[in-house]
Amino acid sequence: MTAPRLRYKVVEVAPVAEDTLEKALEERAAEGWGIESVHFVTREGSHRPAMAYLFFTRLREDGGPGHPPG
Repeated sequence: MTAPRLRYKVVEVAPVAEDTLEKALEERAAEGWGIESVHFVTREGSHRPAMAYLFFTRLREDGGPGHPPG
């Protein structure tokens, strides 16, 4: 039995704020993506993130390599 093949999507969010993060998460969830992780990028001397990268996954629709048709 082979492991399911996943598709990945990376979304860059800037500026980082509650509303921009929620919008990106809600849009991708509506498309069928599940959140994998969130990575924040900070500037030296600042604790506030300058940007965030959101990583999403979902199963390939065709089960094979490459992008699904459509």
